[in-house]
Parts: sequence; C-alpha cells; structure tokens
Amino acid sequence: MGLTAAAAAAAGVRIRVIDYDLGAVAGSALHADGYRGHARMVVDEDRKVIVGFTLVGPDVAELLHAATIAVVGEVPLDRLWHAVPAFPTVSEVWLRLLEAYGR
Repeated sequence: MGLTAAAAAAAGVRIRVIDYDLGAVAGSALHADGYRGHARMVVDEDRKVIVGFTLVGPDVAELLHAATIAVVGEVPLDRLWHAVPAFPTVSEVWLRLLEAYGR
C-alpha cells in the first residue's frame, strides 16, 4: 500500500527501504509450519514516515490496516515505537522492521 520504492524515488523522495522475512518472526511458526512471506517498508528519510508498505504471504491481509494507518496518517517512526505489536503473532514484523531501521 502507498508508494513502491521505485515510485517514491521517481517522485524525488529520499527513501530508505527495509526488508524483512516474515518467516523469521516468532509468530509465523505458530501460524503455519514452513510459513514464508516478506515485508517491505519504504521510509521517507526527510520526514521519517512510512510512504509505502508491501506484504506478501499467507493471511497478510490482517496486517494491511495497520500499514494503511501508518502511511495515510503519516505516523512518525518515533511514535510507531510506542505501538507494540502482539507477541507471538506475525504482526511482530512491525517491531522487527523498526529494529532493522534503527532509531
């Protein structure tokens, strides 16, 4: 949802892309054996907000609303650190993406 990395870059946005293997979050093992999926967060580096979010994998539709709120609401990354995801669930990917991005 939102912009792809290519679209954001073409629009002149200075971006950073963070990718994460959904199969690596603890909740994925509880969801299904051999769970495979991928998450991508496209961050506007100047405003420190997410401008695009991509999810691929089983039942990722459950994660799309949170991504929509983050992108449309232009929620700053510093504020997202306070929105702790449930554990162990696949939504733990939010924490992992923020950790990969850093503070």
